[in-house]
Amino acid sequence: MKLSGRIVTPAGVIQGSLTIEGGRIAEIKKGRTTDEQWIVPGFVDIHNHGGGGHTFTTGDPHEARSAAAFHREHGTTTLLASLVSSPFELMRDATLGYRPLVEEGVLAGIHFEGPYLAEVRCGAQNPAYLRDPSNEEIAELVKLGEGAVRMMTIAPERAGALAAIEQLNRLGVVAAIGHTDASYEQTLAGVAAGATVATHLFNGMRPVHHREPGPIVGLLGSGSVAVELIADGVHLHDGALAFAARTAGSERTLLVTDAMAAAGMADGQYELGGQAVVVAGRVARLARDGSIAGSTLTLDAAVRRAVTAGLAVPDAVRAATANPARVLGLHDELGSLEVGKRADVLALSPSLDVTFVHVGHNS
Repeated sequence: MKLSGRIVTPAGVIQGSLTIEGGRIAEIKKGRTTDEQWIVPGFVDIHNHGGGGHTFTTGDPHEARSAAAFHREHGTTTLLASLVSSPFELMRDATLGYRPLVEEGVLAGIHFEGPYLAEVRCGAQNPAYLRDPSNEEIAELVKLGEGAVRMMTIAPERAGALAAIEQLNRLGVVAAIGHTDASYEQTLAGVAAGATVATHLFNGMRPVHHREPGPIVGLLGSGSVAVELIADGVHLHDGALAFAARTAGSERTLLVTDAMAAAGMADGQYELGGQAVVVAGRVARLARDGSIAGSTLTLDAAVRRAVTAGLAVPDAVRAATANPARVLGLHDELGSLEVGKRADVLALSPSLDVTFVHVGHNS
């Protein structure tokens, strides 16, 4: 199979053709072509709660398979199934239920967004399930998952949080900081303990103050932390998105969806983590207090929005591909268009709409 157009590679944009053989990228060749489509890697979403009317938050494998299929149609060929704060029993059941999907390649793993989060910054997280980190719970989940548990979001100011972050590092799980009221110093302590991701920067965090910078400045200013940005025009003003992307730089910016079941669906009544959600005008909010409750975003739309906000196309693509692949430790296999890598390849129209999706396989 051969695709022609503007090929976004780590070395820059190449006008030419890309050849796929046996599920791998066999050749990338410069050459004259009149095709103006973009050829880019498959998108990688490390923060996704569902879509197409289906959710990851209940631990149901059938729901998870359908949600992953919906996002694949929008170019996301690799994703984590993100849960929200839940009872430990549900976390265990989801880990066991999703492990076969990870082994099959439907999912790249599980992201537990909670329950070790701050009540005051819970957002759409169910406050009834929030609690201090448990080393025993973490150890059991990672053991049950046999590699399926890939990321966990923690508020670093909670009792035992730093030890939990250190534990996650030892176990090979990405530790993220989010839904936090931490001070600047507490945030840096979390980074020093090994946290490498900022969960949806700005959202679910203490706002910036010039005398107490808080987590936003701490995370954005830490060179070792990749920052998630939800580019939907709701979670972030385009100016804030552009500022954060410029400050983090092209290697630390991550585009994520934080999508929930309503992505791709009509406005109406939905559910997130056992809480009623109302979607109106494509914006999801908790029925009880109006808090933003995830998004209705797809990653192709996030890339388009990031470009509208001022990011160059290669930088927006990198934020949705190579950077999240590196966070997950999958960058040797996917996330960029290079000969020998898995042929997760998209064709995008000149206006960056997905027109073709190819999912490769491991050799």
